[in-house]
Amino acid sequence: MSHNRREFFKTTGLIAGGIALSSFDNSLFAKSFHNKSKSSKMKLTFRPYTLELKHVFTIATSSRTTTPVVLTEIEYEGLTGYGEASMPPYLGESHETVLKFLSKVNLTNFNNPFELENILAYVDSIEEGNKAAKASVDIALHDLIGKIMNQPLYNIWGFDKTKTPVTSFTIGIDTPEVVRQKVKEAEEYKILKVKLGRETDREMIETIRSVTDKPLCVDVNQGWKDKHFALDMIHWLKEMNTEFVEQPMPKEDIEGNAWLTQNSPLPTIGDEAVQRLPDVIKAHGVYSGINIKLMKSTGLREAHKMLTLARSLDMKVMIGCMTETSCAISAAAQLSPMVDWADLDGALLIGNDIFDGTKIIDGRVVLTDLPGIGIKKI
Repeated sequence: MSHNRREFFKTTGLIAGGIALSSFDNSLFAKSFHNKSKSSKMKLTFRPYTLELKHVFTIATSSRTTTPVVLTEIEYEGLTGYGEASMPPYLGESHETVLKFLSKVNLTNFNNPFELENILAYVDSIEEGNKAAKASVDIALHDLIGKIMNQPLYNIWGFDKTKTPVTSFTIGIDTPEVVRQKVKEAEEYKILKVKLGRETDREMIETIRSVTDKPLCVDVNQGWKDKHFALDMIHWLKEMNTEFVEQPMPKEDIEGNAWLTQNSPLPTIGDEAVQRLPDVIKAHGVYSGINIKLMKSTGLREAHKMLTLARSLDMKVMIGCMTETSCAISAAAQLSPMVDWADLDGALLIGNDIFDGTKIIDGRVVLTDLPGIGIKKI
């Protein structure tokens, strides 16, 4: 049998294992609950909301001061699960597209919320794309299930809440004066995530190094186009106490990213190149690791499978976020005890959060004991 065929059977088997490991609906609890609740129906509601950023947020490709989100709720037998879709411009979703998609979702056909595979397969089949919209249903459904079981998701999954990582704090591309101000605001954080990908890259790093020697990670957002330039930058960044480089070159340049990873003194992390479960296999050998975001993966269900598969392939794993309320941040944080790095500062970048949930204390992700995704409305 060829090496490629062996790898195919290995990875397809790992996907199946990931599906099994992330299942709720085979539990005795779920079956017992279903027998008691055959006549109940789930009700999905949703509304648009706009997040106001504390600072202009600039990356290699764009700048913005707001982020549109849609907040979802699933009601079932007196309990409510909360979810969220966040739509930064590069994802191609908007208030209009998410509201249009969610208006097509009919959960009244299901009377057992533990049938996650069936329910989320149905949601996924309604229309291609719409990843954030699908994530908003997935998150609310997981929150609901946790509340039914009266357990936080990390307990249901068997994760140790004391093993959460520190989270990075994001410093967007800006003037030296504003960059220094942002670094000052991030005093309690142990690692800074720096947005690069423009002609000011070295100035950004040197400005930060003028005020702190904290470890850095950098996110290039596909901004470097030449692999030799990228490698030179990575060698320099290593000297500047950088831990890893996220999406250094365009995701379409598979050969270039693979060459860079092979020669890089730092780990490379695929972000834009890694959206959903099949992309994990495609990223193997191209990047050192992957950045899982719920708004790309269509939610927690698939994110859990991606985590399992990446670990089985001996890849590094980062759990990331968009600009989000504490709803989606707390949902992603449920996976954080099993990752190498976390970038869960999205709610810290906004001034109008409406949920209270996962905290960042002394730079570390701290999970609550609340059931589901661990949040409450403010």
